[in-house]
Amino acid sequence: MPIRRTRSSPPSIWSSGSRRCGRRTSGSENLASAAFTSALAQELAGDVLERFLRYVRIDTQGAYRVARRPSTEKQLELSRLLLDELHELGLEAELTDGAAVFGALPGSNGAPVVGLIAHVDTTPDVSGVGVSPIVHEAWDGMPIQLPGDARQVLDPDQLPELAARVGHDIVTSDGTTLLGADDKAGIAEIMAAVAYLVRHPEKMRAPIRVAFTVDEEVGRGAEDFDLDAFGADVAYTLDGSALGELEIETFSATSIRVTIRGLSVHPGTAKGKLVNAVKLAAELVGSLPAERLSPETTEDREGYVHPHRISGGAEEAIVDFIARDHDDDLLDEHVQLLRDLAAQIAEREPRARVAVEVRDSYRNMRPYIEQNPRVVDAALEAIRRAGVEPKLAITRGGTDGAVLSAKGLPTPNLFTGGQEYHSVREWASVQDMGAAAATIVELAGVWAEPT
Repeated sequence: MPIRRTRSSPPSIWSSGSRRCGRRTSGSENLASAAFTSALAQELAGDVLERFLRYVRIDTQGAYRVARRPSTEKQLELSRLLLDELHELGLEAELTDGAAVFGALPGSNGAPVVGLIAHVDTTPDVSGVGVSPIVHEAWDGMPIQLPGDARQVLDPDQLPELAARVGHDIVTSDGTTLLGADDKAGIAEIMAAVAYLVRHPEKMRAPIRVAFTVDEEVGRGAEDFDLDAFGADVAYTLDGSALGELEIETFSATSIRVTIRGLSVHPGTAKGKLVNAVKLAAELVGSLPAERLSPETTEDREGYVHPHRISGGAEEAIVDFIARDHDDDLLDEHVQLLRDLAAQIAEREPRARVAVEVRDSYRNMRPYIEQNPRVVDAALEAIRRAGVEPKLAITRGGTDGAVLSAKGLPTPNLFTGGQEYHSVREWASVQDMGAAAATIVELAGVWAEPT
């Protein structure tokens, strides 16, 4: 399947072609040069784009509540490809028992070992099957209509981050699937940066460890992560978004499953007998606050309770919720609210059986990051050297780094240049992705310098 590239003039079809590891794509000269933050970012962007366009076309969608690891076998297609590419670059690399790809690039003796982490899976909530990426070259600032679904339009009047990127090369899907920038942009940036470091052994750098995890989107990315085998002193996830951001704070996260057991009876003879679990589940969801405490009514540091999946029938219905907050005490209150609402359902219909299952996913990583200020300072300096103004940020989400930080490996989250994640309107700026790859290269140098 060809990669589509568009300009303001009628679009042309370009083949993605073949590549050699570590070399820029044959189409890199078409990138809009004026928007790059540095010469290094421009040099790296072609390789980042070529890799990104290949990676997003591999379906790696995960699945909720599946015991096996990874939750979907297809994630390993990309994992094995990355393993091969690391070997081609000359790195020692392996696929671990926890289904992560680990790679090692030597560096200056005595320097701290720096980990770079991204995840191969995409969210189960939006299709990742048959992704057809489109490169909108030197975007002219007009709304971008995605050709696979006329209803899907990227309107700069509604997307301020997009509006600020006139002249950039913007990558989207065709509107029928997500794009996969979360987190294949991070993967492409790590791989392009590592390839650059391999080509430039004369540059002083810290030893690098690379990890590509599975099942991050279902909260299991760092579940079996072997810190000793990984061997990093500090680490960074490449799983952020806006240019220049370093995220040092995540949500704390809990998953809640409410199972309602009713009583099924033939509808023709059901009077006074039927206990409809579907109706009770709808009542439970409908009892949540209408004007607050939901993703669509909250922002910044506000937490939420989100019913994201419902299944079953009249006999039994299951509602899966996620609860999120930056404050652990407030998160506990959100969980207790759900417990209380479920108890009210059971009280109003005593013939039903209502069970609540709570599972913690991860905790806000900020307390752990604050214990190692150098991990933040080094990243901010690397971002500056890549020609970008750094910004400390919080994320209304979570990363593998939240779990790893709690386990003793401080792991803040670096930007990737992707936007509108978990959506068919997901997009990424090639120029911002180049800046992210340049930040990685600069980061390796910063950590090699004496303190």
